[in-house]
Amino acid sequence: MPAQAVNAPFHIELDYNHRKERRSARAVTRILLVDDDEKLVPLLQRGLAHEGFEVYTAHDGTTGIETARTCRPHVVLLDIAMPGPDGFEVCRSLRLREDTAIIMLTARDDVADKVSALNLGADDYVAKPFAFDELVARIHAVLRRHRAEGEPLHYGDLVLNPVTREVWRADRSIELTNREYDLLLLFMRHPRQVLTRDQILEQVWGYDAEADTNALEVHVGHLRQKLEAHDAKRLIQTIRGIGYSLRE
Repeated sequence: MPAQAVNAPFHIELDYNHRKERRSARAVTRILLVDDDEKLVPLLQRGLAHEGFEVYTAHDGTTGIETARTCRPHVVLLDIAMPGPDGFEVCRSLRLREDTAIIMLTARDDVADKVSALNLGADDYVAKPFAFDELVARIHAVLRRHRAEGEPLHYGDLVLNPVTREVWRADRSIELTNREYDLLLLFMRHPRQVLTRDQILEQVWGYDAEADTNALEVHVGHLRQKLEAHDAKRLIQTIRGIGYSLRE
């Protein structure tokens, strides 16, 4: 198949035969592309799909945040200048989910923009125009770094394995519901940090609604009961008027 080009923002060569094996190996990797460029998005989506990625798209910051909550992408490709919250705000919103890699993909090539994005937690910064193969290589690089971070998490005598989803306290295995597990994972990725109720609802439930604070309290209560069985010390502390924190 001939090479595809789009006003030189990048170059894609779609070779079905040479990339067939790699496509099947990467079919479960989800990528969210947040960009309002109507010409770039469909072509980049096509190229990434042929590389074997499962691709989702959003054309503004608000939709990008909402889509990330539902599709749980492994990698977000994020423009800076777009309608609604800009790329910096979207990056800040998504950064609590440390299992999501963020690559800024933008025409803004100022050093100040790069520094701002990296300080907000972006994993990489790619300026347009770019080579498609280089972008794919950078995607794999951030995926390798994030997967290397899939090692068990420890806090005191509490252990959580994000790969097997097993939780142990001392020598005791703890069975958690999916919601309880997501709560504990968020706490263990941010030990000693005070997480507000809104932050927890946004990251675990996927939306922000005052009415759901009761559901949060109920699930935290159930999680505490399981973690504190056999007279174990409390680890999830209530920060009055704010939220919760994993601390002794």
